[in-house]
Amino acid sequence: MRYISFEDEASILPDEFFMNEALKEAHEALKVDEVPIGAVIVHKGRIIGRGHNLTETLNDVTAHAEMQAFTAAANFTGGKYLKDCTLYVTIEPCVMCAGASYWTQVSRIVYGASDPQRGFSQIKQRILHPRTEVVLGIRSAECGQLVKDFFVSKRNKT
Repeated sequence: MRYISFEDEASILPDEFFMNEALKEAHEALKVDEVPIGAVIVHKGRIIGRGHNLTETLNDVTAHAEMQAFTAAANFTGGKYLKDCTLYVTIEPCVMCAGASYWTQVSRIVYGASDPQRGFSQIKQRILHPRTEVVLGIRSAECGQLVKDFFVSKRNKT
């Protein structure tokens, strides 16, 4: 795994920098014909986990980008809790991934584009840990367009 620290790129804001890293993961998913969603987990300015969708590759409906990143970060830290960490993900987490973020106790979730059909914000009850801060809309247009283009190309192939 390659670790990148924000200090390597002083010319942009941290949320922009790390969302760019999540977008790189989304492009990795696209290369293997997966829904292009990417995620990174950051602790103290350092990426400690990365992931992109692998649901088709692994034949596993739970192999979302966030779940891959949570597992990588937990392996890195040697523990299951990700307190003082930020999850950057290109698309609003689904209910499953939001629930997993609750159990990891991640401190922040920063996502690009909203998902009005499957995103956790559509649920009326609290899914996230009470101390989790949410930031949305970072590189929203780019994150959303990547997924839209993927599904348009899928529909055009059939």
